[in-house]
Amino acid sequence: MSDRMPTLDIAPGATVADSDLVETFIRSSGPGGQNVNKVATAVQLRFDAANAAGLSDYVRERTIRLAGSKATKDGVIVIEAGRFRTQEQNRADARQRLFALIAKAAEPPPKPRKKTRPSKGAVERRLKVKAGRSTVKKLRGRVGDD
Repeated sequence: MSDRMPTLDIAPGATVADSDLVETFIRSSGPGGQNVNKVATAVQLRFDAANAAGLSDYVRERTIRLAGSKATKDGVIVIEAGRFRTQEQNRADARQRLFALIAKAAEPPPKPRKKTRPSKGAVERRLKVKAGRSTVKKLRGRVGDD
């Protein structure tokens, strides 16, 4: 019995079907003892974001843009995970990273900043304080410099 879910709701407008994910196991780089040259523990997770039915147009576009160099020209996102020594841990890590990327892409854009100006009173108070500091510094001259 498999513990895979057929679809996973990540955020509003973002659902990933299990069939959209393609996993390939490759040899991991780095230290690993005798296993490193024999066992393919690293995973390469491919997700065709450009053709995924579960993503809205807005989420699809932002996901590909946020993926940066992880996305191919065709809109396929490739995530490699090889931090751990087991396939299962690397599979979970790759999926977690993909889902975090899609969740971030599904967030609404921040509201644009409204430009504000300081009030007249605030400007006058600031200039008054500056003038006071300037006077104090001018009075710090040498003794007997009249």
